[in-house]
Amino acid sequence: MKLEEIINKIQPLDEAAMQSAQARQNMLTKPQGSLGRLEELSIQLAGIYRKPIPAIKDKVIITMAGDHGVVAEGVSAFPQEVTPQMVLNFLNGGAAINVLSRHIGARVVIVDMGVASDFEPHPSLVVKKVAKGTANMAQGPAMTRAQAEQAILAGVEVVEAEIQRGLDIVGTGDMGIGNTTPSAAIAAVFTGESPARIAGRGTGVDDEGLKRKISTVERALAVNQPNPKDGLDVLAKVGGFEIGGLAGVILGAAANGKPVMVDGFISTAAAMIAVSIAPAARAYLISAHRSQEFGHGVMLNWLNLKPLFDLDLRLGEGTGAALGISMAEAACKILSEMATFGEAGVSDKE
Repeated sequence: MKLEEIINKIQPLDEAAMQSAQARQNMLTKPQGSLGRLEELSIQLAGIYRKPIPAIKDKVIITMAGDHGVVAEGVSAFPQEVTPQMVLNFLNGGAAINVLSRHIGARVVIVDMGVASDFEPHPSLVVKKVAKGTANMAQGPAMTRAQAEQAILAGVEVVEAEIQRGLDIVGTGDMGIGNTTPSAAIAAVFTGESPARIAGRGTGVDDEGLKRKISTVERALAVNQPNPKDGLDVLAKVGGFEIGGLAGVILGAAANGKPVMVDGFISTAAAMIAVSIAPAARAYLISAHRSQEFGHGVMLNWLNLKPLFDLDLRLGEGTGAALGISMAEAACKILSEMATFGEAGVSDKE
C-alpha cells in the first residue's frame, strides 16, 4: 500500500445525497434550520456515506500513543514515564476515554506508535511502534522522512482493520507526554503564526515552563526549517509518531468513505498534516470541540472547521471526540426518525 494510492481514493462528498438530506430536513416538523449545527452535520454525513439518510451504529475511538525527545527541554509538567502508565490505564479500562466510550457505546483501540518503553503483549494493544520515541526536535529532525511515512501508513492500516470489523465513524485520540509542543510547532508552520500565539500550557506548565516551551518551538523551527507545502516534511521535522499515525487514520477513513471526529489540539495538528497531504480529506472531518489549549482556534480556522462545542477540555485521549460522536449519532437520528409535516399531519403553513 502506497500513500499515493490512499490519497487518490479520497472522493468528493456525494452532492445528490446531501441535497436529499437537506430536502428532508426542510420537511421535518420544526422551523427550517432550527436544529442548527445538527442539521448541517446530518447533511455532511449524508454526503460522506453517500446515503440520503445516514445511520451510525459502529463507533470507534482510536487512541495512539508516542513519546517525544523534546521532553528533555523541560516542556511538560509530567515525566515521560506517564505515557506508558496511561497506556496501561487505557488497557485496564480506567481512563476518561474508557468511561466516555462506554457511555456512547464505542470501542476503544489503543495503539503504541512510539512509546519509549515496551509493553507486555496485551490482546487490546495494537503495536505499530516506529521507534522508542522521537528525537529531540529542538536539535534536529524529530524523525526521518521514511519514519514519517511509516507512521502515516501504520495509521491507515489500523483504521482499515477496524473498518473490516465494522466502523461507521472514527474518533481520534492521543497520549504522549510533551506532545502539545510538536503540535504547536506543526500549527506554527502551517498557519504562519508565531509560537507565542500558538503554544499553551499543555499539561499545566507554569509561566517559566511556558516560556521554555515557546523558545523550544522557536528553536525547532529555526533548526529544521520545515516546508509548509510538504506535510510529510513537517511531520518528519517537528511531529510525533502518534501524530503521524492519527494523520494516517484520517486519510484511511476518508479513502474508505468514513467520517472522522477530530478531538483536540494534538488531533487537530494531525488533521493539518493529513489535509496538507490530501486536501480532499478535509470534507470528511468534523471538529468535536475547541480545546482550552491556546492556539487551537487558530488551527481550526486554518482547517476551516467549526467545532461542535466548547467545554474547556484539554485532556486529549479522544475524550472530546467521544462526545462529538454522540452528537453525530443524534444528528442522524433526527434526520431518520423525526416525522415530516405530511407524516405527522401538522400544517407547515404560517
